[in-house]
Amino acid sequence: MKCPNCHNKNLGKIGVNLYYCWDCFIELALIDGRLSLSQVEEDGSLTTLDDLFEEHELKTESGGF
Repeated sequence: MKCPNCHNKNLGKIGVNLYYCWDCFIELALIDGRLSLSQVEEDGSLTTLDDLFEEHELKTESGGF
């Protein structure tokens, strides 16, 4: 699996269908075969980054993203 933002493989699983990229500090949620990317803010809230990506970049392939 690679991060769709920085393309590195330094992802950690932090929940069910929930991952975190330790290189670019974003959270990735896998929902119905589609990724939702969020930036974790200083106060712990999440800001969506989905509008920065094309739809085909957010679709997952079987076996990973």
